[in-house]
Amino acid sequence: MATTLHINGTDHTVDVDENTPLLWVLRNDLDMTGTKFGCGLSQCGACTVHIDGEATRSCVTPISKAAGKKIVTIEGLAPAGQLTALQQAWIDEQAPQCGYCQSGQIMTASALLARNPHPTDDEIVEAMSGNLCRCGTYTRILAAIKRAAASGAPLDVVSAASPAASPSASPEASPAALAGSTRD
Repeated sequence: MATTLHINGTDHTVDVDENTPLLWVLRNDLDMTGTKFGCGLSQCGACTVHIDGEATRSCVTPISKAAGKKIVTIEGLAPAGQLTALQQAWIDEQAPQCGYCQSGQIMTASALLARNPHPTDDEIVEAMSGNLCRCGTYTRILAAIKRAAASGAPLDVVSAASPAASPSASPEASPAALAGSTRD
């Protein structure tokens, strides 16, 4: 069955069963591999995307529930190829270790900051509690979210001229690297 999904500002029509989880359509059919498979049970948060602005677990969301809605993946956070203030804070605080869970962490954090630009530590911990990090970088993740909130523009793209921007365009600092662009 053909289904049209509006992802990162572009319509994509896929011909798969309407009960196929959004995660597999993103990764296998559309080659958007920044969204990760973690548990398949909506327990770890690695597969988090935004659907109509809400952090949503794509591993348990059938495409029939996502059709007609605005879907944003980690690749869509910075469509111009520049980092958002939140992504820059992630680098500045050295939040990723292995990096596998980070796209889901960033997507959950960006949804939090969109609805609450200045969350308390307790509000951050509560919002992020469903995202697991096997490396245990929770304190750095908390620090990155607080840094982004303090910047006053956690969802805006950091301009290349900004002093907060990374001085070099290293692969480690790219949006693709933050998205975990490999097929892991």
